[in-house]
Amino acid sequence: MAVKIRLSRHGKKGFAFFHIVAADSRAPRDGRLIEQLGIYNPNTNPATIVLNSERALYWLNVGAQPTTTARRILSYEGVLLKKHLQGGVEKGALTQEQADQKWNAWKAEKDSKVASKKQNISKAADEAARAAVKAEAKVNEERAEAIAKKKAEAEEAARIAAEEAAKAAEAAAEEAAPAENAEA
Repeated sequence: MAVKIRLSRHGKKGFAFFHIVAADSRAPRDGRLIEQLGIYNPNTNPATIVLNSERALYWLNVGAQPTTTARRILSYEGVLLKKHLQGGVEKGALTQEQADQKWNAWKAEKDSKVASKKQNISKAADEAARAAVKAEAKVNEERAEAIAKKKAEAEEAARIAAEEAAKAAEAAAEEAAPAENAEA
């Protein structure tokens, strides 16, 4: 039986996540599996990968062939490096301590890269939020200035109209006064 390490699709349309499984190569993609090795969720940034490295390494050692995507995931998680280092230990090129030391150094570097990426993503999100708040405050300030300007123009127009009305009333009173004097 040819065993493949591959992805099995789950989730809904447009929002898929995958189980990393060991399955018979003749079985359907989402069909019968031998063992579930982990989960891969590409919808998060960075992608979430939960993998049982021990079992994945076991399946690789007994001859399971990973698909292209599964190989990339296993490489990203360091399972292929661990297999490579174990091969070196078996051949006598390395001691187990040296292999463990190399793998731990690689894992520490990988974890620091992932942490810095997460930090950069959160920084970018914070900066975008701050920029949005500043832009909104600027727009609100411009609106307030426009409203104040319109209000001042309306008050000026009302004052001018009141002055004209007062002049018109005064002129009408003056015209009425001579007419009353002429009648008398």
